[in-house]
Amino acid sequence: MITLDNISKRFENSWIFKNISYSFADGSRYAVLGNNGSGKSTLLRCIAGIHAVNKGSITYTINGQPVAPENFYPHYSFCAPGMDIIEEMTLEEFLKFHFSFKPALPGYTVTDVIREIELKHFAGQQIRNFSSGMKQRVKLGQALFSHTPIVFLDEPCTNLDKKGIDLYQHLLALTTTAERTIIIASNDPREYPAADHILDMNTLSHSDKLTVG
Repeated sequence: MITLDNISKRFENSWIFKNISYSFADGSRYAVLGNNGSGKSTLLRCIAGIHAVNKGSITYTINGQPVAPENFYPHYSFCAPGMDIIEEMTLEEFLKFHFSFKPALPGYTVTDVIREIELKHFAGQQIRNFSSGMKQRVKLGQALFSHTPIVFLDEPCTNLDKKGIDLYQHLLALTTTAERTIIIASNDPREYPAADHILDMNTLSHSDKLTVG
């Protein structure tokens, strides 16, 4: 369970969002919707603890036990267009490095993940030589195949062509379980198939105070 209690975020003198209260329950799929600039990506980063909120609080409960914000990182995986990956490494080296911090889902090896993201012929190549679509597949692979109860996906189909989008939807279905919470920030319906709950940032942006849930 992730609980947002009246949270607000601003950059300098501009409020990105204000006074949001919401609860994300275990084992559900959420879509945080909004146009560019609506604050959905910032909200995702605040929930993950990447950005601090200016007002309010966020609490985390894993398996019925409270988790301090500074200890939340091992419990989630994250994928966003602007996130860095170590491009000097080969694909195989990078995934081995990543899964040394957050183990892969049970039953999956690095070789399996590379096969699932359809990059097996590029396993020994440096990521710096990959196209933008191939790099996005790597980001999706490290996030979706990490053995974490929570997955954050920020506009996951960025840089993907039709084949890549179909692959993303397949990987999402493959790695979704009844125990896993998935939170997707998006403005594209193809990115959040079968979402259980919708949080619309466009609605929130027109109000100084609005509680949703």
